[in-house]
Amino acid sequence: MAHIIAVTNQKGGVGKTTTTVNLSACLADKGKRTLLVDLDPQGNATSGIGIDKESLKKNLYDCLIEQVPMDAVVQHTAVKKLFVVPATMDVAGAAVELVNMDRREYVLKAALEQHLGEMKKPYDYIVIDCPPSLGLLTINALAAADSVLIPVQCEFYALEGLAQLMQTVEMVRTNLNDKLRLLGLLMTMYDGRTNLSIQVTEEVKKYFSGQVFHTIIPRNVRLGEAPSHGEPITVYDPHSKGTEVYKKLAREVIGRVG
Repeated sequence: MAHIIAVTNQKGGVGKTTTTVNLSACLADKGKRTLLVDLDPQGNATSGIGIDKESLKKNLYDCLIEQVPMDAVVQHTAVKKLFVVPATMDVAGAAVELVNMDRREYVLKAALEQHLGEMKKPYDYIVIDCPPSLGLLTINALAAADSVLIPVQCEFYALEGLAQLMQTVEMVRTNLNDKLRLLGLLMTMYDGRTNLSIQVTEEVKKYFSGQVFHTIIPRNVRLGEAPSHGEPITVYDPHSKGTEVYKKLAREVIGRVG
């Protein structure tokens, strides 16, 4: 059965989509059949994995609102064993339309369960790129997920908003999805030359003892360049530091999931 990971943080610019795309690619490179679900209306994970949004006839909106089977929406990628459910700005409309639907928190979960039930070759992992908010789309991701991965930028306001996010995760666990657990916090955009990055990392580890990934994602030029080429870092520059650290993260995720 696929393990579903929601990658979320309501703060923008923390490396959430970069992590979703590159973790998914590294899991696939390790032979794990992986589905990336782009739940962010900006569709950055979709374009970052090489899908032309303009050419799409259907996207995640159609699964959520029109009840189109996910089979009809899933796209192949250039990475073997990695598939994607793409998003366009239409998904922003879904966030509004979900409000009036029955069991509105479980619409994504139902679409995924239908898709998984129809598959001949099951996925090992499903990785969901959440929008930078704690709205109904993110609640849908948390209601469908087995675990949550939270990217945390190594900057002054890193802990700001984390308490609210943790409260939301706990609320979902209590009311909507009792199997949900924290997979870990991932420190991103780390610059070892600055005291700030070191201090922030130490502070997060102090507050969330044992819940922070050993892998730390550094600031890396190649990681920043890869999305503009529509490629995960493993394809864009297989020998870069970015590829090395995301492969390490994939190993750590597999270990934590068990």
